[in-house]
Amino acid sequence: MIRAYTFLMRPTVGQRVALAEMLRDHCSLYNGALQERRDAYRHASKTSVTYGQQSAQLKEIRAFDPERQGRWSFSSQQATLRRLDKAFAAFFRRVKSGDTPGYPRFRGVNWFDTVAFPKDGDGCGWDSTPHDPVTRVRFQGIGYVRVNQHRPVVGNVKTISVKREGKHWYVVLTAEQAQPEPLPTTGSVVGIDLGIVNFLADSDGAFVPGPRLGRKAAAKLEAAQQALAQFPRVRRDKRTGNHRRAVERVADLHRRVRRQRLDHAHKTALDLVREHDFIAHEDLKIRNMVKAPGPKPDAETPGGFMPNGASAKAGLNRSVNDAGWGVFLTILHAKAESAGREVIAVDPRNTSRTCPECGHVAKENRPTQEKFHCVSCGHTAHADTVGALNVLRAGLVRCEAQPA
Repeated sequence: MIRAYTFLMRPTVGQRVALAEMLRDHCSLYNGALQERRDAYRHASKTSVTYGQQSAQLKEIRAFDPERQGRWSFSSQQATLRRLDKAFAAFFRRVKSGDTPGYPRFRGVNWFDTVAFPKDGDGCGWDSTPHDPVTRVRFQGIGYVRVNQHRPVVGNVKTISVKREGKHWYVVLTAEQAQPEPLPTTGSVVGIDLGIVNFLADSDGAFVPGPRLGRKAAAKLEAAQQALAQFPRVRRDKRTGNHRRAVERVADLHRRVRRQRLDHAHKTALDLVREHDFIAHEDLKIRNMVKAPGPKPDAETPGGFMPNGASAKAGLNRSVNDAGWGVFLTILHAKAESAGREVIAVDPRNTSRTCPECGHVAKENRPTQEKFHCVSCGHTAHADTVGALNVLRAGLVRCEAQPA
């Protein structure tokens, strides 16, 4: 089993400068490799450049520019080139499937915030001595950087990454560890229905209120973004201290909301995993749910368009993204795997329109967002609870149908 750990680093002033230079040079390598691929495809009879060809050029690049590219780990530079190769592979895969993805783009210095080291001991080293109160991580070209290790790392460290978030620096470890002991069985099963007003409703009739963290921070974020917009667009080397602090203020607000959302998702998922042996949830296609509606041309007015509800859909999309369903489901599956629990995703179609008493399916069964009233048998309940109950039943049926 592979588990990730994220720790805050506490670099010195000189190490901060060196870390920023490492990101800048890896960003330059990424953009240079992207430009080579673009040029080869456009001007060399649509020739494709592979990762292997670009990786073979690294030795010459390091010898040509020893002050910038030559001082960093060879393996980390290979990881940067592999990152570009994965971007192109994802692009062509989506094109083949009929989507319209964006072509891989050049990265600005502020948008390239991660450098990966594929192996512990190759250009990096995790130093966590049991009797030493200070934990350090070593990077080639930078040295030993102090780390705020707030919990022990279990297992063998496999990969190490450096990540910048605003003015903070983090080290991300992946460790291979044995399968932990499963939690004691409880004999309980549950189905959950995700929403916005109620973040979660379960089949037992309980509700978890929606935190709406983005909406609560919207006023502060709007003020910070307006303050940032007052600064003119100038080159990076000509920006003032006030401009830098305005950028950091916006980044800090976004980071705070993201961490609060993660904290809420972790706590909610942990409660479910501790209390239930089997959890069923809707197999939501969140990316499709937040798509903007297409334009509606007006047949009577050439060049005109009819209202398509884009404004209302934009508000709904913001609420869906603010809820963080995708993050929560990812965390739920990870915690269930560690605890020995079973989690199953089921088809969400008609789960909130099907009567749990008589099985009648109709749109009229749900007259409002919260109320469920079966037009066939008269059963009344909360619509989210009905949806969670139908999700649980579908999950149990699917679990029994799966081959042993």
